[in-house]
Amino acid sequence: MSVSALSSTRFAGSISGFLQVVSVLGLLLLLLKAVQFYLQRQWLLKAFQQFPSPPFHWFFGHKQLRGDQELQMIMKVVENFPSAFPRWFWGSQAYFTVYDPDYMKVILGRSGYGLLLLNGQPWFQHRRMLTPAFHYDILKPYVKTMADSVQLMLDKWGQLAAQDSSIEIFQHISLMTLDTVMKCAFSHKGSVQVDGNYKTYIQAIGDLNNLFYSRVRNIFHQNDTIYSLSSNGRLADRACQLAHDHTDGVIKMRKDQLQDEGELEKVKKKRRLDFLDILLFARTENGDSLSDKDIRAEVDTFMFEGHDTTASGLSWIFYALATHPEHQQKCREEVQSLLGDGSSITWDHLDQMPYTTMCIKEAMRLYPPVPGIVRELSTPVTFPDGRSLPKGISVTLSIYALHHNPKVWPNPEVCTRFSQTQPFIPALLRRSKELHWETICYE
Repeated sequence: MSVSALSSTRFAGSISGFLQVVSVLGLLLLLLKAVQFYLQRQWLLKAFQQFPSPPFHWFFGHKQLRGDQELQMIMKVVENFPSAFPRWFWGSQAYFTVYDPDYMKVILGRSGYGLLLLNGQPWFQHRRMLTPAFHYDILKPYVKTMADSVQLMLDKWGQLAAQDSSIEIFQHISLMTLDTVMKCAFSHKGSVQVDGNYKTYIQAIGDLNNLFYSRVRNIFHQNDTIYSLSSNGRLADRACQLAHDHTDGVIKMRKDQLQDEGELEKVKKKRRLDFLDILLFARTENGDSLSDKDIRAEVDTFMFEGHDTTASGLSWIFYALATHPEHQQKCREEVQSLLGDGSSITWDHLDQMPYTTMCIKEAMRLYPPVPGIVRELSTPVTFPDGRSLPKGISVTLSIYALHHNPKVWPNPEVCTRFSQTQPFIPALLRRSKELHWETICYE
């Protein structure tokens, strides 16, 4: 046999051997994943055995609870399964969905993940450190700043309305709320609504919201490696980077301003510091400054939560008023009675608009800007009815389902609840904004 033929034979044998090894390893990996799938599924089935749920596919889960009618389908489940139910996304992935006030009180009364990123003792330390940034003495002077930002938006709407064209209000409101947050919490001097560069940040946040919901519903995107290689994964990475770049720019700009002695003296004379200044001047229990990572995490959280959910809430309030013109007219008359001479709204006006306030709260009940909150149990939990869940279970607090739960709100879809004597939302939920399930890029 010739040398070349022998070499070819050896090469072919090597390739064959390599493929056999790859095949064996692939089969072993597949077997390992199958075992993991089975064990995780059995663990979840045992954990949820006390809680019935609608029928679900062993692999695809509750397929009927996906799609454009998802919220409507969930409300049908709420009617038939009191308090909570396990919602299966896939064969080995399920979230315990809660919509009962007493159940929620148990979950929210425990330490958990927050503000969006921290857990345990660091969460409490940061919470205690940042609380002064939301003191009334800080918020009162910002009413004028907020009113100025709103007026700028209304001036733009007036120009567009003169063109006799429809207006897609959400992006305008998003720019206005971001403008307000930047000025009030981050000492920004310019105007976000005038500077077109901020539209990329707004778009990035919108993309991240959509990509998160899309990922949750795609079984192949549950693996981080596979997701990072997908087109959606690459888009999410770019959107995250845009969001982080924006945050880094805000922090750097403020740090540069504080290098100026005049600006530093003004800050030192303040009775209470702004949100970002608190972070920049803060010291840990060891006397160290917060790390750049910690500062960016908190700024990411507040920048996102402070403008996006507010813009969503305002947009839905306008929608609710537009679909109930009789209440809209009463709100208009109430506001005009206070500001009839064209004066700007002040802090003292805020508690003189009871009807408008009730309409705002009712709209937020119907259309909560944060429809759900996710936590993972760090310890076992027992609910008031004696049923329990083990450590490690993911829990979804469904704010939307709670707000439309007929056990809590008779005729929940009817906007007739404009009474000062009836609370808009149980007090136990006022902590709920500390957590948000749309923050996957900040993990």
